[in-house]
Amino acid sequence: MVNNPYRGSQFLTSASKINQFPADIGREVAFIGRSNVGKSSVINCLTDNKSLAKTSKTPGRTRLINFFTVKDDIRLVDLPGYGFARVDTATKRQWGEMLNDYFMERSSLAGIILIIDIRRPLKAGDLEMIDWSERAGLPVHLILNKADKLPFSRQKKALQDIKKQVDETHVSMQLFSVLKKTGIEEAVFRLNTWLMG
Repeated sequence: MVNNPYRGSQFLTSASKINQFPADIGREVAFIGRSNVGKSSVINCLTDNKSLAKTSKTPGRTRLINFFTVKDDIRLVDLPGYGFARVDTATKRQWGEMLNDYFMERSSLAGIILIIDIRRPLKAGDLEMIDWSERAGLPVHLILNKADKLPFSRQKKALQDIKKQVDETHVSMQLFSVLKKTGIEEAVFRLNTWLMG
C-alpha cells in the first residue's frame, strides 16, 4: 500500500498573475490537460476530497491557477484547461500569458501531470506541453483518464499507441479511472517520487 500524503490537501490560493503566486519555495507538481478530460476530478480523487478542486459539467471553468497545500512547502497546482473552452480571444491570450509566466518562472515546479481522455489521441496542445517540458528538463506523467469507458483490450491498445508518440525516457504514463478509483496508487507513487524524495 503506497502512502498517500495528499488526502489532507487544502486550498491555498488562486492567482491570475505572477505577483499573486505563493512564494516559490519547496516543491510543487502542476496538473494540466484539455478542458474536458476530468482534470479537477482526478485531483479530487487523488486527494480523496470531492470538493477540493472545483468541477463542472461545462469544460473550461478553471480560469485561474489554483494552488493546494499538501504540507509545509509541498503543493499541488491546478492549471486552466486548454483547447476546448468557449471563451473570447482576449481571455485565451490572458490564459496563455498566465501559463507562460507560471512555467517560465516557477523554480519549485518538480513535474507535470498531463491528463488526457483515453478515448482521444494526443492533440497538438498535449504534444506541445510534452515538448516544452522536455526542453525545460521537467518530467511528465501522462494520466489516461476515463479508462472505465473502454474495455480492457482497448485500454491496453490506447496505452501502446501513445507510447509510440512520446519519448519514454522523459514521459511515464498510466491508466486511470475516477469512477472505478483505479490507478490511484500508481499516480500517488509518481507524486511521491517528485515531491517527497
